[in-house]
Amino acid sequence: MLSRRGVFVISMNLACKSTLFSRTHPYYFIILSFMDFRTNLPVSQAPFTLTHAHRLFVMGSCFAEQTGQRLRESGFRTVVNPFGVLYNPVSIEQAINRLLAHKTYEADELVVHEGLYQSFDHHGSFSNVHAEKALADINHAFRNAVEGLETADCLILTLGTAWLYKRVDTNKVVANCHKWPATFFIRERLDVDAFVETFSQLIGRLLTRRPGLKIILTVSPIRHIKDGLHANNLSKAVLLLGIETLCQRFESVTYYPAYELLLDDLRDYRFFADDLLHPSALAQTYIWEHFTETFFSKGTREMARQVQAIHKAMEHRPFHPKDEAYRRFAQKNLAAIEGLSLSEPALALEDERAFFERIIRDY
Repeated sequence: MLSRRGVFVISMNLACKSTLFSRTHPYYFIILSFMDFRTNLPVSQAPFTLTHAHRLFVMGSCFAEQTGQRLRESGFRTVVNPFGVLYNPVSIEQAINRLLAHKTYEADELVVHEGLYQSFDHHGSFSNVHAEKALADINHAFRNAVEGLETADCLILTLGTAWLYKRVDTNKVVANCHKWPATFFIRERLDVDAFVETFSQLIGRLLTRRPGLKIILTVSPIRHIKDGLHANNLSKAVLLLGIETLCQRFESVTYYPAYELLLDDLRDYRFFADDLLHPSALAQTYIWEHFTETFFSKGTREMARQVQAIHKAMEHRPFHPKDEAYRRFAQKNLAAIEGLSLSEPALALEDERAFFERIIRDY
């Protein structure tokens, strides 16, 4: 994990105006090592703890996708974005309500544009040149998500923007415009009261179904500058204000400060990807480590680390797949999987087990 204490290499041409603590002073670098040059966001223990026995359901922006993938790679049974990446609260609310109603999709709900069959409720990853394939993929993910939501112990929702796009013909909010002409949509910003009312009703329905459900809300730190920086800031403000009200209204709702970690704690373009919008791999790891310290016990963090090591081993590509050393490598990891499964039966290790068993079988 990255240090929360500022550690810096001081340039040799540093001009020190103070003679009291000049570079020649014996305690100069000791004093600097104890100074903070960042606004550090300390870990605050969450009101509940997540373990591998809990089933998780993650939905929202591409930041939710990254978090969900890390949870999977850490051995958690996790459903991640069954509608694909969703950015605005209304689309997330519509998706969850549809899952609660068990209402699968029909062919007449698909639209076609430039040869692709699409759903305005879904991300473009579900689009296909064949209507049957698009519908089959949508409903396959939907059915898995219905089961995942009904058994979820914790729901993690990452909200990206308060800007909405509504179809002109139906006035329905779309999850994705799929590059349709702008004249097909009306653009408006969700206000705080409407957001709170929409999500209050949704949370009420969820808690009626699953009284013990815990809900983590977070705002994506990814900026939507296509709307302009000022419009992006207004959008994030709506989400932050709305979430604050929801946390006060519902005891089971907790806010996680992913937004503040990137924009206020790290606060440097070194921690952004090349597009200067998305967090870099290093920043993602920093936020993930902070998340695990917030919601995991020490034992759960250690178990997650061991599962991640096994998952990392799956990426190993041998020079000779039929080599005896590679077979022993697979056996070693398979033994590690069996050992972890014995100590924590709830671990999701089916894919990892099948991967190494296939290597041994094909040897």
